[in-house]
Amino acid sequence: MSADIDLTAAEWVKSSYSGGDGGQCVEVSPTFTASGVVPVRDSKTPQGPAVVFPTAAWSSFVSAVKHGEFPAT
Repeated sequence: MSADIDLTAAEWVKSSYSGGDGGQCVEVSPTFTASGVVPVRDSKTPQGPAVVFPTAAWSSFVSAVKHGEFPAT
């Protein structure tokens, strides 16, 4: 996987798990899933870096969250 993925055309969607109080806000870009990756960024810093996950790894993570496999904080 290339470290030089151009995200300038990315369309970002805020996670439904992100609170509206300015706290933990995560955005993902489903635009790139056909490329086999899912970029993720902090919505409070949209000009900042994004972390790019392989689609299968991101799907596994989302499934684990939905099934409550992580303790609530």
